[in-house]
Amino acid sequence: MTDALGERVGLGIDSHRFASADANRPLILGGVTIPDHPGLDGHSDADVLTHALIDALLGAAGLGDIGQHFPSDDETWAGADSVGLLTRTVAMLREHSYGVGNVDAVIVAERPRLRPYVGRMEERLATALSVDAGAVNVKATTAEQMGALGRAEGIQAQAIVRIVAVR
Repeated sequence: MTDALGERVGLGIDSHRFASADANRPLILGGVTIPDHPGLDGHSDADVLTHALIDALLGAAGLGDIGQHFPSDDETWAGADSVGLLTRTVAMLREHSYGVGNVDAVIVAERPRLRPYVGRMEERLATALSVDAGAVNVKATTAEQMGALGRAEGIQAQAIVRIVAVR
């Protein structure tokens, strides 16, 4: 299955609320552990950035969504490393003759401040995607104290990807 133009675009969005303090979960975003901050609640490691990216890739290739491939009611994926799921997703794309062109993503979080970690997120994701680090762009912003995200109840990420036909 290849597109007549050889390129396709996909969008992914994911959100998770913070886990309770007694859950003792690490905060992981883009495959990077953010120290000294409570983690997100979820079936896998709850890495919203990587989940949004997986959904964007699957959507671009017309392969459904993350819930179809890694369902939250399947214990196989309990506590799963989301970067490992991303690597599996890239392999699925290759089976359908697609590779990653580029990624642009944004994380919406009131806290913690993410700027010091963005470069490592880009590097980790680029490795999993088998692209140069320059093909992955991650930004962080706040919700300006509006709504659930603005009250720091959780974190959201959005990603847009361009995939290209490969032989």
